[in-house]
Amino acid sequence: MSGLLITGTSSDAGKSLVVTGLCRALARRGLSVAPYKAQNMSNHSMVCHDGSEIGRAQYLQAQAAGVEATSAMNPVLLKPGSDRRAHVVVRGRPAGELMAGEYATGRAHLSQAAFAAYEELATEHDLVVCEGAGSPAEINLRAGDYVNLGLAQRFSLPTVLVGDIDRGGVLAALYGTWALVSDEDRPLLAAYVINKFRGDASVLEPGLAEITRRTGMPSLGVLPWLQEVWLDSEDSLSMGAWGDAEDGVPADRRLAVAVVRLPRTSNGTDVDALAAEPGVDVRVTVDADAVREADLVVLPGSRATTSDLAWLRRTGLADVVLERAARGAPVLGICGGYQMLLDEIVDDGVEGGVLRCDEGATKGGETTSAARVPGLGLLPGRVVFHEDKVLARPSGSWRGHGVEGYEIHHGVVAPSGGEDFPGGHAVGAVRGSIWHGTLECDAYRRALLDDVAATTGARWSAAPGATPFAARREGMIDILADALETHVDVDAVIAIAKEGR
Repeated sequence: MSGLLITGTSSDAGKSLVVTGLCRALARRGLSVAPYKAQNMSNHSMVCHDGSEIGRAQYLQAQAAGVEATSAMNPVLLKPGSDRRAHVVVRGRPAGELMAGEYATGRAHLSQAAFAAYEELATEHDLVVCEGAGSPAEINLRAGDYVNLGLAQRFSLPTVLVGDIDRGGVLAALYGTWALVSDEDRPLLAAYVINKFRGDASVLEPGLAEITRRTGMPSLGVLPWLQEVWLDSEDSLSMGAWGDAEDGVPADRRLAVAVVRLPRTSNGTDVDALAAEPGVDVRVTVDADAVREADLVVLPGSRATTSDLAWLRRTGLADVVLERAARGAPVLGICGGYQMLLDEIVDDGVEGGVLRCDEGATKGGETTSAARVPGLGLLPGRVVFHEDKVLARPSGSWRGHGVEGYEIHHGVVAPSGGEDFPGGHAVGAVRGSIWHGTLECDAYRRALLDDVAATTGARWSAAPGATPFAARREGMIDILADALETHVDVDAVIAIAKEGR
């Protein structure tokens, strides 16, 4: 075997989760498996132990496969900084920018890096499970494609389509994808899987049989809606899609957390651990009343700090955050959100006086070009943006609890007062940290929430015996693998990979 491509009829169809589940299911069978995504367009990323940056989904898939995550698993990462500009990461390191007009024609050097990374993984593992991006039916992009059928053609990869039935029209999407791709590419489409089905799958059988008759693609199975699966999404469409699972904590003992949905939210997965905590209700919102009334407000990471700060002011949410701080209500800023809480944001001349934001830079009038921008002034200090990008895996402690995280930023924060806080500093109930991922540390997260509850008078307390977050993530991977084993013909998947095209 060499490789297999899992692609979808749309974004958020379930490609990442199918690849994650397959990696675990195949690893259970004793295969050496590696995940791979040639190009990921996402602001949710992770720092590997070797200091390289890759998409969050591929980091999770490596965990599922039981292998160390490396930059070869996501050789090209595009991080949108505006609607027309993306910041490029190649083999885990910054590599310039890509304009919208260059997307179809200016990526030849990126494809070379992607193909070389695939070849590297293919020599080291029995099977490379590749994830596509968007849809292979984006025929306007086919000429320069190296992540969907362009990748499949290069390495003769059989391709499995994933269709999202929850959106409706899945049969049309499957047939339309097959019909739109070129005659040369069509033989690569080996089979399909239906995802997110609720109800009796037998009602689908006539439709699936007709799709197979018309296209020649067999159905490999129908995956049910998996309520327990919501962690580590790479897609902004899924941010905050945690469902309404009952955890048994009564209403008068719950804690409300409002996460501000910034236009350019980055690493929104930081709040997954809060949502997993029993008795904690997390709402991703732009509603002023929700932000005002929550026990804790989180300003998450931002791909465009100054632009999102300007948006915060335009919407009036900045005033709500300031009012909260004035009455001692808890506020937590993470990375870009932390920078917004400072006195001042300073450009040191990088890129001609255009502010370089937390996890990148913005241009084109979407962010102020002044050399200095006032922050919200809730934490004393300033952030200065530099050309070099910080990628690190730091650790520390808070009130006797170990804290680990990861750093992805250009800005260097210089506090001028306040108390120490992991990765940042604090003044009263306003806290900021440049570190992502710290809330996954169970004892630290619960101590922080205990402090929030004591400050606001909430009756929340940590549930005895609550599942550790790392164990919950492992459990989610196993749920995915079990679902694939139960509802998808994994033996047929392996046979397809062995047969190739």
